[in-house]
Order: sequence, then structure tokens, then C-alpha cells
Amino acid sequence: MSLDCIFCKIANKEINTNLIYEDENVVAFNDLNPQAPTHFLVIPKKHYASLNEINEKGEFENIFSAVPKVCAKLGIKEYRTVVNTGASAGQTVFHIHVHVMAGREFGWPAG
Repeated sequence: MSLDCIFCKIANKEINTNLIYEDENVVAFNDLNPQAPTHFLVIPKKHYASLNEINEKGEFENIFSAVPKVCAKLGIKEYRTVVNTGASAGQTVFHIHVHVMAGREFGWPAG
């Protein structure tokens, strides 16, 4: 855990957040600045600053296997996932997180 990481504090329940999903490895919660009618984040409970820090295959699987579980719980069949890695790519919280967005059409190319 990083002492000043807001996502670590959410994962450790030091900040009261309405979790929409939790298992032993990850939590999911709604984004505070939604970019779609449905926009939530999936984060690991263990701190990794970005995708570049994950060297454990199991951790990558933990994060991404939770996405369809949350979507099924919410009745979502089509969605976009985004992982920003680094400030110039749009990462603003340096604890890896997957954005999951649904409920509208998305264009391509993204960004």
C-alpha cells in the first residue's frame, strides 16, 4: 500500500466508497467523473503504480477477470475498457485501474 494513494485507501476501506464489486484481489466502484452513463473502475487491492509494474501474471488476470463479472452483475453486455499508463497517456491516479464504460456509442480512434 502506498500511504498517500487514494485508491489504496478505497481498497482498504479507509475511505467510505460504495463498492459495486469486491473479491479477495480487487474492488470496483463508480468513477467520480463519469465519461459515459455507466463508468466504473476496477482496481487491485495491491498497489501497482501502473501496468508497467505488474510482473505477476495472476495479478493481471485478477484485474481483468473481474470486469465481465461486474458487467454481468450490472446487466451490461457491451462496454469499453481503458487502461492509461503514464501521465502523457492520461493516467491521473498512479494505482493501476481499468476504466469500464458503457451505455453510449464510442468512436474510434479513441482519445
